[in-house]
Amino acid sequence: MILALLLAQLAASILLLVRLAAGRHRLPPVQPVPGGLTHTSVSVLVATLNEAQRLGPCLEGLRAQGAPLREVIVVDSRSPDGTADLVHAMAARDPRFSVVNDTPVPDDWIGKVWALQHGLGLATGEWVLGLDADIDPQPGMVAGVVAAADALGLDVASFSPRFAGMTRAEQWVQPSMLVTLVYRLGAAGAVSPPPDRMMANGQCFLARRSTLLAHGGYEIARASWADDVTLARELARRGVRVGFLDGSRLYEVRSYSGLADMWREWGRSFDLSDATSRVRQWWDVVFIWLVQGTPILVLLAFALDAVDGTTPIARAWMALNGGLVFVRALLLLALRGSYRRRTLGFWLSPLTDPAAAWRLMLSSARRPRGWRGRAYALGGDDVRRAGARPGEEHA
Repeated sequence: MILALLLAQLAASILLLVRLAAGRHRLPPVQPVPGGLTHTSVSVLVATLNEAQRLGPCLEGLRAQGAPLREVIVVDSRSPDGTADLVHAMAARDPRFSVVNDTPVPDDWIGKVWALQHGLGLATGEWVLGLDADIDPQPGMVAGVVAAADALGLDVASFSPRFAGMTRAEQWVQPSMLVTLVYRLGAAGAVSPPPDRMMANGQCFLARRSTLLAHGGYEIARASWADDVTLARELARRGVRVGFLDGSRLYEVRSYSGLADMWREWGRSFDLSDATSRVRQWWDVVFIWLVQGTPILVLLAFALDAVDGTTPIARAWMALNGGLVFVRALLLLALRGSYRRRTLGFWLSPLTDPAAAWRLMLSSARRPRGWRGRAYALGGDDVRRAGARPGEEHA
């Protein structure tokens, strides 16, 4: 039994090191451009549903943006909590802001994606920047994302955040969940990942408007809980130049109200099942258990003398898992810049790696049916059919 686990973990560890080695060449964090850009224009789209408690910093941060920001279109789904009133108040101060209501969500669309599609039809900028309502843009963010895309020749780019306002409990668990993404897909700023391993972040998602329109807008991801990744991967497969960059200098985000909310809501989609084949999805679950979920448990078993550590195989097994924990600690150092404040929970987060592996397994086994109080009757293959190339609808 120990020999089998040793060999499986050894094979997975080699794959992990190959993936992480690409991080040596990853691009540095994208910098804001406070001076602005005048050669282009950007339409910002913000989809909202009951965001009155979180939208204020986003609106204020966008108001501070100069060129190339042309307009901010908030697409609200008739929120009863006063979300639209906040936008109306901002529009009175800055005419670039407006709020519209989307039409009723079709049965085969998820609400956020439908709202973005509705906003795309109203946008007039050369670029469309989709933002989540809970982000806090830094001065020069809009110019910064466009400058980065231009410099790299990208038509679509999304940007990872810097996390802010997290409790100690959240920082004890959330970094472990984030590491599962790095282990599966590599870090933000990695150069030219294959489309089926591309990561994206819908909190800050930039695209040329002409490119989106040429491919049907956001319809590719109409039924996807991981709409950002689904859209980015399918566009990359179609030959669009797509990138995922480090945006930790561009904006901060406080996405969840606490540990339970984070565990439930992020776990809803971080398996990326809508953008990944079932075989690869479950291979990722096994992979994460082997390289992240198991090592702490193995070392604990040796520390409690639950495993005989006197045999050569057992010693090799302990050494391999010790090495994996060491790699995990190094990655924690690499990720520290993605957090505005690091509590003791952050540094102790490797202890919750088994919980993150368990959450990934649960997320992979249970397709979500609702979000923010909305229920959706979506079939399990809706997204794959929506994003499939001709001839692949029934593959």
